[in-house]
Amino acid sequence: MSDDLTAGLRALAESGQAPPPVPGAEIRRRAGVRRHRRRTAAAIAGASAAAALGVVALLGFTGADTPPSRTSPASMPTSAPNAQAGPAATVDLSRRTLTIGRRELPVSAGTVRAQTPTGRMTVTALANLKTVPGKDVGLKGAYRAKVRWVVELRGVDGTTTYLGGLVYNAKAPGHYDVTSGWIGLDLVNAKWLHGHLRVGDVVEIEAGGSSPDPLRGATEFRGAPAAPTPTGTVSFLGGTGTP
Repeated sequence: MSDDLTAGLRALAESGQAPPPVPGAEIRRRAGVRRHRRRTAAAIAGASAAAALGVVALLGFTGADTPPSRTSPASMPTSAPNAQAGPAATVDLSRRTLTIGRRELPVSAGTVRAQTPTGRMTVTALANLKTVPGKDVGLKGAYRAKVRWVVELRGVDGTTTYLGGLVYNAKAPGHYDVTSGWIGLDLVNAKWLHGHLRVGDVVEIEAGGSSPDPLRGATEFRGAPAAPTPTGTVSFLGGTGTP
């Protein structure tokens, strides 16, 4: 037999031999890889199907062709609700009282010739001692006077007045009106009120009939000068006037 024939027969025999055996561990690893791939593919397919069903359900619930609803302008509020806080104190001119919390203080307000302004007012300043025109305490002429425990007030229209200690007529608060438009309290109550109000607090002054008693003249104050055209400063800090 020739060498070529022998080589050909040997090659043919080798091509028909079985592949070398694979160890068992490698076979199990390959099988595990195939199972993992199949599970991953199944999970992805399931998630895609669930997402598609969710989209269909959402469209069916809301209605894809339904335009979004809009609020009619007529049904919308035109202004914000009034959140204005209540007053810190209320003055009732007809009863001659000032109420703050549960406490009620007697006051004396302006006479019929110089009535106290009414309405909602704001505390703008506090002063232990304030110099005011003499007419505010019944003095004639160019005198100026000092008033204790003053609470200055201003209305929304710019009107001003004040609360303070009324010492030249101790019987007036709660009984009759003697001021030129401001609101007087006895010194004890004026000091207490001065300590309980703050700048920015609201004081409501309610309208009421003023006393027919006219504003008392300067001749009623012991020690007040009687010169025709007096000038100077009078201090009412706790009793008699001292020029």
